[in-house]
Amino acid sequence: MASLNVYSALVVLFLTCGAAMATKENDQIIKENNCETKMGLPCVLEAFTSIFETGTISNKCCGELVGLGKVCHSALVKRTLENPLFKDLRPATIIAKSIQTWNNCLALIDSPSPST
Repeated sequence: MASLNVYSALVVLFLTCGAAMATKENDQIIKENNCETKMGLPCVLEAFTSIFETGTISNKCCGELVGLGKVCHSALVKRTLENPLFKDLRPATIIAKSIQTWNNCLALIDSPSPST
């Protein structure tokens, strides 16, 4: 039973320290990769709506999202979730929608376009 308490304490410690480290890590990734400059504002808004609300993302914006890269995409989503304005959102749901949006866009961009 004592090991369960030690385990619980370690989990709490990891989560509290991990949150502060995650913020710095995400900011560093975003800065090093110039993530904030790789998509136009209209596509940023479409991607945001697709992930954080209910919306769709156009083929053009899927191309920009894939061009952004998965590392930048993930870091930007995680940093947005750290913003107090989004504290009422369920992170697991947002991460799942983020992955779904990424995979849908990747499949769209990777699929051969029909010849006309």
